[in-house]
Amino acid sequence: MNDRPAGPAEPRVGNLPVPGATLHYEVRGTGPLLLLIPGGAGGLAVCDGLAPALADRFAVACYDPRGIGGSRLDLPGEDQSVEVHTADAHRLIDLLSPNEPCQVFGTSSGGIVAANLLAQHPERVRLAVAHEPPLARALPEPGPALAAFSEIRDIAVREGVGPAHRRMGTAMGEAEPVDPAEDEAEAAPMPDRLRATVETSSAHFLRHVLKPFTHHAPDPARLKAVADRLVVAVGRTSRGQLPHTIATALAQTVGAECRTFPGGHLGSVEHPDAFARVLLATLSSNR
Repeated sequence: MNDRPAGPAEPRVGNLPVPGATLHYEVRGTGPLLLLIPGGAGGLAVCDGLAPALADRFAVACYDPRGIGGSRLDLPGEDQSVEVHTADAHRLIDLLSPNEPCQVFGTSSGGIVAANLLAQHPERVRLAVAHEPPLARALPEPGPALAAFSEIRDIAVREGVGPAHRRMGTAMGEAEPVDPAEDEAEAAPMPDRLRATVETSSAHFLRHVLKPFTHHAPDPARLKAVADRLVVAVGRTSRGQLPHTIATALAQTVGAECRTFPGGHLGSVEHPDAFARVLLATLSSNR
């Protein structure tokens, strides 16, 4: 953590050189390490609402995945891989918690990395919580989902971010109606820092991350071996949508616990306080 000192309420900031990139990360609080792995194009700003609520129990670290936000690639324009991003997360753990394993939370594409990190490096992870990881190959019939994710990438290349996001919206599908007793409070507006990162990083994510991550083939045998330390999280209001369906199938396939969290696929951003409470309870019950 060598870039600038932290003020009383500010995160500690650092940059970690890794092969092919430099990772920008932030750490709040003290205690055992909790690594938050963001998904999509939002980078570490995805975790801005979660981290403060967890920082009285953990040293909460979050980072911009390579190619997103402040984590610059040495050679931009190349497709990314789950294995390389997993190696990045592993290096951060070794830097920030060299002597102790940590707990990990990842959402969306970050959830794919969280699950793979546990499978590949079980000695470094006490518990991994993977929130709606869109591993399409976990579905009994993955063909239509794989084709949809490929089409979104192709639209992003040919037509740009806007049309690709619209196609992604239709691919997600309609959520099932929520029982009024389970209805969520009004979603929080998107914070300015998150909006800015999404605007600058969406093209990279849609062109170079979405397809290789959603097409990644997880190792069922390795995940089954650590299923007692994997929690697959799904959104209360995303039932019926593709990421919820994929996550449920993944949990069933590998024998992991499937736990419901507030909100939908973006629950950690839209309902950060409620989401943080459920995440903290999940981490505490599995320590």
